Amino acid sequence: MKGDFKNPTTMSGRVAADMEMKDSDIKSLPSARHQTDEILPYVHKVGKPPKQDLLKEIKTALKETFLSDDPLKPFKDQPRKKKLVLGFQTLFPILEWGRDYSFSKFKGDLIAGCTIASLCIPQDIGYAKLAYLDPQYGLYSSFIPPLVYAFMGSSRDIAIGPVAVVSLLLGTMLRDELDPVTQKHDYQRLAFTATFFAGVTQATLGFFRLGFLIDFLSHAAIVGFMGGAAVTIALQQLKGLFGIKNFTKKTDVISVMRSVIQAAHHGWNWQTILIGASFLTFLLVAKFIGKKNKKLFWVPAIAPLISVIISTFFVFLTRADKDGVQIVRHIEKGLNPSSAHQIFFSGDFLAKGFKIGVIAGLIALTEAVAIGRTFAALKDYQIDGNKEMVALGSMNIIGSLTSCYVATGSFSRSAVNYMAGCNTAVSNIVMSCIVMLTLLVITPLFKYTPNAILASIIISAVLGLIDFDAAVLLWKIDKFDFLACMGAFFGVVFSSVEIGLLIAVAISFAKILLQVTRPRTAVLGKIPRTSVYRNVEQYPGATRVPGVLIIRVDSAIYFSNSNYIKERILRWLTDEEEMFKNQPRVEYLIVDMSPVTDIDTSGIHALEELHSSLQKRDVQLILTNPGQTVLDKLHASNFADLIGEDKIFLTVADAVLTFAPKMEQA
Repeated sequence: MKGDFKNPTTMSGRVAADMEMKDSDIKSLPSARHQTDEILPYVHKVGKPPKQDLLKEIKTALKETFLSDDPLKPFKDQPRKKKLVLGFQTLFPILEWGRDYSFSKFKGDLIAGCTIASLCIPQDIGYAKLAYLDPQYGLYSSFIPPLVYAFMGSSRDIAIGPVAVVSLLLGTMLRDELDPVTQKHDYQRLAFTATFFAGVTQATLGFFRLGFLIDFLSHAAIVGFMGGAAVTIALQQLKGLFGIKNFTKKTDVISVMRSVIQAAHHGWNWQTILIGASFLTFLLVAKFIGKKNKKLFWVPAIAPLISVIISTFFVFLTRADKDGVQIVRHIEKGLNPSSAHQIFFSGDFLAKGFKIGVIAGLIALTEAVAIGRTFAALKDYQIDGNKEMVALGSMNIIGSLTSCYVATGSFSRSAVNYMAGCNTAVSNIVMSCIVMLTLLVITPLFKYTPNAILASIIISAVLGLIDFDAAVLLWKIDKFDFLACMGAFFGVVFSSVEIGLLIAVAISFAKILLQVTRPRTAVLGKIPRTSVYRNVEQYPGATRVPGVLIIRVDSAIYFSNSNYIKERILRWLTDEEEMFKNQPRVEYLIVDMSPVTDIDTSGIHALEELHSSLQKRDVQLILTNPGQTVLDKLHASNFADLIGEDKIFLTVADAVLTFAPKMEQA
């Protein structure tokens, strides 16, 4: 019994008087002891954690960062032959799911593959022009990359090929270095070089399991960037839609609109406008029908190809090209030629290709992973982000060697693929085979395809990238996220794709820094008739404890925010004393450390300075519920000894029970 009453918190932790009682004194006060036992509950002592092994801590941190999904688990306790098989299945998932492939699955994949092929062929021709490349390069990029992905990718629904945003980004950045008309050969070589390094970037991130890096580009920034890129792409298509020959090379809305208006008197072609406007209306109506009735998903999917066939036939019959209607003219026939010898592995363009490739690769990767996760969630299966990166990187590396430019997952085609009933990545193989037949047989038929049709197809496709609902939701949920979204959007629209991307990244990092450097703190009060303490702003009915100020810190305490947290707590104390002058002065400051996941040396110093400042005010510092990591560092730094181990409690209720027992019992 003697040891049980030494401190407010002991091994069994009963609350008792501050003075140590002798056995004889206790025996002489049986009624007092009985009353104490009956009224005051146990106050559990916060135990000192065992000393952590530094090597084990580092190993755990590295594992959670790079190997959180434990990819080596299937290989444990397996014979060498089985490990080899598992290794090949890891690299080529088709070897695993291909064993259970059936004819019924193939029927779904065949229909889906044919459907997305009808959508991708006209889109690819248009996207290639968006990247200032010849039309066949768009088709090349929907032949080889989907085949590679089908063998290496883990998503069942994603459809691979060129996409509008990456095509625009690539074309804009390449054109800043070389002119696609006068320096056509070098321009194409730089495009292949950028594609190669885009693939290397993606594969490297996946191989070294660094996929978490792309998560730094927030959802809000992506929504704004995609929306801005969609507006920019649509505006760029006004050249083809109006038949304008002399058009600005800039992408900002002011330059584009000035160029359009200046060409109004002499540069517009009414036949081109008629063709473009008619088929754009047709495509938008088809899209509306597909949106209203999910069973008619094939209508917007096949509408672009129908538009191309009808418009091409119309131009061929009327020879509208002689009246100023611009046409595709020539798409080179045949399969992908080798481009391995064209990649810049030395010289001035190596660094430029690397820079463009890294940026384009990251944007392509972000879009593909987001699409893959979206459709995986719809079908309730998991995709391995790192495997996806290796697959995407591999297909772009191989693509760069076979005259392809950066390919990734397309949202519009993936949505059609999903709604068409695809079961596996075989739908990509089917699409690739149809594109191959197109390259071998059909390409000459595209000679009279009007550019206005390609512009209409691109406009109808990119309008879906403008997500108004997401922007409204961002405004409702988080104004800072909305600011990031709008910053990225207006950066792309009024400046350039690169500036918009830079603003998106900058605002995303600014949000992280703001949250880290200026974490939230809250004053806690007691919820009536409970022992629960909550934020008084969230729960106005929560009552403050007279003589006690309870502060909760909602963040880890690091060098970046430790000084702010110390100063904010002292300001809370000053405000409390000014607001409640007629009440008992604050004698105890309780800091609830439940949300504090970690603390560093600067954080410890900040607590020491806080303790020193409080001593000068004759206020005692009390800590509650520090986590194991935090508590270990408090003991290692001797801060626990500085304030006294009897000032560290398991809960706020225990601390109040010890230092203001009348309030806790109320």
